[in-house]
Amino acid sequence: MKAIVVHGPKDLRIEDRAEDVPGAGEVRLRLAVGGVCGSDLHYYNHGGFGAVRLREPMILGHEVSAHVEVLGPGVEGLAIGDLVAVSPSRPCRSCRYCQQGLHNQCLNMRFYGSAMPFPHIQGAFREVLVADAQQCVPAAGLTPGEAALAEPLAVALHATRRAGEMLGKRVLVTGCGPIGVLAILAARRAGAAEIIATDLSDFMLSLARTAGADRVINTKDQPDALAPYSADKGSFDVLYECSGAAPALAAGIAALRPRGVIVQLGLGGDMSLPMMAITAKELELRGSFRFHEEFATGVGLMQRGLIDVKPLITHTLPLSEAVTAFELANDRGLAMKTQIAFS
Repeated sequence: MKAIVVHGPKDLRIEDRAEDVPGAGEVRLRLAVGGVCGSDLHYYNHGGFGAVRLREPMILGHEVSAHVEVLGPGVEGLAIGDLVAVSPSRPCRSCRYCQQGLHNQCLNMRFYGSAMPFPHIQGAFREVLVADAQQCVPAAGLTPGEAALAEPLAVALHATRRAGEMLGKRVLVTGCGPIGVLAILAARRAGAAEIIATDLSDFMLSLARTAGADRVINTKDQPDALAPYSADKGSFDVLYECSGAAPALAAGIAALRPRGVIVQLGLGGDMSLPMMAITAKELELRGSFRFHEEFATGVGLMQRGLIDVKPLITHTLPLSEAVTAFELANDRGLAMKTQIAFS
């Protein structure tokens, strides 16, 4: 089979790899679509992010959909030919955090396409993938592209749970890449009354408006546009910080009302925090990392037409043009979500 393998910065190759055989409780999948994620781009552009560095070639990819091809012994609830969204999250289910229901904090997590451990956890960008049956969520009624967006949607849904009560709240979203736009969709579905979104790209902001943002602000062109929201100690109840950029976080904190909630999703490295403002306004800073049960929830929301992710899919390229797909995904002025068609 063919697989998309990163060897180092700007060194992406399509290579032949051996197919695996499904064991008990596993299925063999024929990959349909894979979406290029921000972490994939970090490996492609820089060979990693922060202290996480590539130390061996690694198959990339964790946002995928596939068709069931072979059922291993004991598998129930799936049929050959089914379209499934494949969760990249494979917690051990036995460590102390899994036992507490914190599966996203698993001490032995096997998350597709991750260089955090060594040997690295190989990713899902391959023509044939053997997965645990419990990773596969039936996605009947969705396109393969929509099903592949279940993973980033789950990230946004988990962040919305971390934010807490959303009904009637005023929300600020900083950073309108795929996670930011999906956060807009999730917050609106959860009952947010007003959503303001900021970014540096007019293209990204146009899709944020399509997703339901009440106002979008290009902070490159209008660097002081959030200032009015900072009057009288702030306006917003919740901040989804999706950029990982310190200036965006600082501006968002200034615009939050006392006892507002900051949900930090963006992973741009360590940042300096305006601790005086956080303390004086009694703000709550909540991290949000990956997801677990929200994956199946997201598939269900899409199937029922309650969240529409189709406008986020701006480009789909064949496997043979994987390098072009990654370069396209790098262009925030042109591409929101670039996907690769494997079959």
